[in-house]
Amino acid sequence: MYVFGLCNRLHSFLAILCGHYELCNGLHSGIRVPRLPVMPLAHALMTSLLEKASSGYDLARRFDKSIGFFWHATHQQIYRELARMEAAGWIDSMAAPDGGRTRKRVYRVLDAGRDELLAWAATPTAPSDLRDDLMVRLRADAAIGPLGLQPELRRRVALHAQKLAAYRAIEARDFPQSETPTRDAALQRHILLLGVRYEQGWLDWTRDALALLEHWDGTAAGDSIPA
Repeated sequence: MYVFGLCNRLHSFLAILCGHYELCNGLHSGIRVPRLPVMPLAHALMTSLLEKASSGYDLARRFDKSIGFFWHATHQQIYRELARMEAAGWIDSMAAPDGGRTRKRVYRVLDAGRDELLAWAATPTAPSDLRDDLMVRLRADAAIGPLGLQPELRRRVALHAQKLAAYRAIEARDFPQSETPTRDAALQRHILLLGVRYEQGWLDWTRDALALLEHWDGTAAGDSIPA
């Protein structure tokens, strides 16, 4: 139960960091949180544009490598949202300073957009609950007998190890220990560290689950628990 609770808290905190809203069904930890809609992509995009004014193409590429790790959006969704944000008066755009060689437009956040982002950031949210079909599969395995989940667990081990390695590479590249961090860099690294801990927690837990099944159900010839 401790591991389930730990994964739940990590998942919830990760969702809060990326601005994820969930419907609140009453009280959470003794604090009444209002029922709120799902966070629009607009807030994530405005955050990225405040970091650097960008064309839609450049914004989408940067988003994939930063906020997109915690708040996924397709490039088509980003372009559509930029148009809605501009129509709402939250951002504006101007021709890229390339002498007219391209049709790129560079987007920036206006005062109205900054005010909207400030209002959203000050609004309380409810932590999201963990929803993962693997938990249901394992409960089903416990209820009706061995379901042969070892291959899926091995696949999950590989996926979590891959994501963990990617986060570690970003940390080494963007936050070298030889440099004294600024406030914004320290906050960005702290968010990244939650991703590191989240993936490490899932990796450890999944390996333990695989070892548990191998203990009770046996290991097929040639199979082993991934390192």
